[in-house]
Amino acid sequence: MQAKSRGARPQLIEGLCSSVEQKGYAATTIADIVRHARVSKRTFYEAFADKEECFLAAYRELSDQTMQAVAAAVDGDEPWERQIERAVRAYLVTLDSRPALTRTFLLEIQAAGPQALGLRRQVLQEFAELTRGFVDEARQRRPELRRLTPTMAMAIVGGINELMLLKVEKTSRLGDLAETAVELMRAVVSPAGGEGEGKRQS
Repeated sequence: MQAKSRGARPQLIEGLCSSVEQKGYAATTIADIVRHARVSKRTFYEAFADKEECFLAAYRELSDQTMQAVAAAVDGDEPWERQIERAVRAYLVTLDSRPALTRTFLLEIQAAGPQALGLRRQVLQEFAELTRGFVDEARQRRPELRRLTPTMAMAIVGGINELMLLKVEKTSRLGDLAETAVELMRAVVSPAGGEGEGKRQS
């Protein structure tokens, strides 16, 4: 039974996501989740203790998919400014692929209890470390770039998430949002004096 329930986890996570997109997290029930997943309630409870646990698993899964998309989009051989642009756009495009779900995760995770807040903090730290890793790699070739501190990396990730909310709430276009996020990253890590890659290379 345990193997069967583990095998059903992806279906149940997607079932929750589909229901959230249709009616929101608060209105989503276990019955909704299993209906979308096409499994029984018994299978659900073999995999998850309750709706919150399934929600946290879905949040973790979406976060992992987003980090994988960002990592795959970056080519370390490209100029550092291009790497930043690729990373930011991959992050935003992945989140924008399911805007209703993204909005729910960005908002609901903050009100889902201490375990959820702990997971949110962990995920933000992972995104921050991923961002710092890109900058550290770029600094190996361009040591004049500013080092990205853990605190600043966390502030950038949090700021981009807030910008993403503007997009999913239809008060900002994705293109404008991406441009703002890229500009923010460049401003933070650009060499003193604000010289960009284009000025350094001719």
